[in-house]
Amino acid sequence: MNIIQTLEQEEVTRLDKKIPPFAAGDKVIVKNYVVDGNNRRVQAFEGMVIARRKSGINASFIVRRTSSGENIERTFQLHSPLIESVQVVRNGDVRRSKLYYLRERSGKSARILEKLGAKKSVKPR
Repeated sequence: MNIIQTLEQEEVTRLDKKIPPFAAGDKVIVKNYVVDGNNRRVQAFEGMVIARRKSGINASFIVRRTSSGENIERTFQLHSPLIESVQVVRNGDVRRSKLYYLRERSGKSARILEKLGAKKSVKPR
């Protein structure tokens, strides 16, 4: 392991954030801190993860949601001190790691099926 990877791993363990495992297609609630003048409050952003990038200290992910007919995408740094928590609401069943094709879709065609635990076994005849 080279020295950069070692330093990044030490920094991730020092931050000690409890981040659940999630991937593209999962619906998450990201609670992050917002500064309004002198006030600091927590704001929740709920949506579908359409991409995860990199690993280690530079990891980021993109969350997409539709609000009042407008599509909103936000990029979050995974180990940012501005993120309070990430909560996984449901796991999506997708076969790609980047879901950029959802940008052109709306309504029912933009839905993702939910992953329902283990795969169903086929009954013998």
